[in-house]
Amino acid sequence: MLTNQEFERIVRYMKRTAGIDLSEKRVLIQGRLDNYLHKNNYRSFDEFMDLVERNRTGKEAEYLMNALTTNHTYFWREYEQFLYLKQQVFPQLKEKNVKDWRIWCAASSSGEEPYTLAMLCMDYLGLEHNQYDTKILATDIDTNVLERAIRGVYTKYSVQQLPENYIRRYFKPLNEQEYMVKDELKKEVIFRQFNLMEPLPFRKPLHVVFIRNVMIYFDEQTKRELLARIYEKMEPGGYLFTGSTESLNQCHGKFRYIQPSIYRK
Repeated sequence: MLTNQEFERIVRYMKRTAGIDLSEKRVLIQGRLDNYLHKNNYRSFDEFMDLVERNRTGKEAEYLMNALTTNHTYFWREYEQFLYLKQQVFPQLKEKNVKDWRIWCAASSSGEEPYTLAMLCMDYLGLEHNQYDTKILATDIDTNVLERAIRGVYTKYSVQQLPENYIRRYFKPLNEQEYMVKDELKKEVIFRQFNLMEPLPFRKPLHVVFIRNVMIYFDEQTKRELLARIYEKMEPGGYLFTGSTESLNQCHGKFRYIQPSIYRK
């Protein structure tokens, strides 16, 4: 049984380590950890957390982070943003003769979003694509979903929202229910494990940042601090895309509102 003290300890750890607020998620925490603790003969959640906090880069800390971060996505999710990117942002980069398109997918989950961005780049540039560097940097805190992303195998349900020509060009069917990303698309995405609470590692300013459906787990101060750090790492005129349910309200700092869930430095 998860005691109040143990629950609060886990909530504090997740807030301090990943910026994620789980103070209203007691049932989720217990449901996702119970079986693991029982299977590994832990006598209490505190005993498990002692190991987690003793080695924050160890196996138990990794399991905790993977278990308590929620990942649900599919290809072409919130497609209006992808259309805006292709119709408005890409032409601006091309007109400025920018050959190095620096695009960061900051919460890549199992890979559907960054692979979609890579498809859009390849489709837009066509035969000119080899004259540009459009590789997508895709990061997530969850190592399990990153492994799935690198593997690149998706269900029929996950890809069904994509335009039919994208499915034919960028995927190969494995069976009646699964598709695999083709190697030419895999080469266009670089997956890395990254915690958004850490200093952003970019040396060159970013043109496009997708950070969708992750800030809903942050409180206002955490969100404000993260957005300020992202703003500093972006090219003037760069675009920020958030989830459709994530309004920046007063915490967006200097970003200029363009349309729902799209902002600009």
